[in-house]
Amino acid sequence: MSASIPTTLDPAALQSFHTHLLKSRRILALLGAGLSAPSGLPTFRGPGGLWRTHSGPSLATPQAFAANPALVWQFYSHRRHLALSVQPNPAHYALAALATRVPAFQALSQNVDGLSQRAGHPPGQLQLLHGTLFAVHCSDEATCGYSAPDFTDPIVPALAIPTASQTPGGKPLDISHPDTPLPTPAHHDLPICPKCETHLLRPSVVWFGEALPSAVLDTVETYLDDPAGVDLMLVIGTSAQVFPAAGYIAQAEARGAKICVVDLEAGGGGPGDWVFTGDAAVVVPKLLEPLIGAVAAGG
Repeated sequence: MSASIPTTLDPAALQSFHTHLLKSRRILALLGAGLSAPSGLPTFRGPGGLWRTHSGPSLATPQAFAANPALVWQFYSHRRHLALSVQPNPAHYALAALATRVPAFQALSQNVDGLSQRAGHPPGQLQLLHGTLFAVHCSDEATCGYSAPDFTDPIVPALAIPTASQTPGGKPLDISHPDTPLPTPAHHDLPICPKCETHLLRPSVVWFGEALPSAVLDTVETYLDDPAGVDLMLVIGTSAQVFPAAGYIAQAEARGAKICVVDLEAGGGGPGDWVFTGDAAVVVPKLLEPLIGAVAAGG
């Protein structure tokens, strides 16, 4: 976990929030990278912000996958490996506990790191707006349609991260650096769809130029359109500048929600009825404690 960030919660604001929380039945949460930052998730970028000699966005497109699936899979395999090298933090566990206690709670996550899932967050109450590194689907979506969760590391032997000694248990090399040797896997050694046995699997993340998952968007819109409205919306670790996620805050507010913002920097998450600045791993469990009790570091 990352070094602790000094966090002081205003007692009056905390009490006011707790009073509203205990009256709330329909709760939304919009989750961003600041939720996972306390877990110490390493950056996948190397020198100059590049992965080897490539920008992250240049590898996150259908066109890049079609042109060089081995390179794109190496990039995503590395990201999967890094995400699995850290653990969910108390904020992930607190939100998972909230989901088990409040049936009408929905979390809308912009994160692809799989940490909420590993914390045991019920899948029906976790809407992955940008997909996840830890699911795959057949690249022939039209006729095959295979999809499945997958936390295997490496997903296939050819995508194993090279180690310093090339022996099991050796220290993984930083393959984001262009000077690190990285053999190119053969096409037939990449993840192949087990259903059609013909096409490659691809990571179930939303690439640039692709639409967000329709089932996820439909679930969110159905929730927001419910005549019961929304009592509370938590905005955790996100600047909430990207649509449609940013628009959900205004929609929830229009449906009656009070807004609670948790962010590392004052003003980072925008205005709210309550704004708590600090480490999400500290703040979120304290905010939710009246409903979920104390949360241990491991859940």
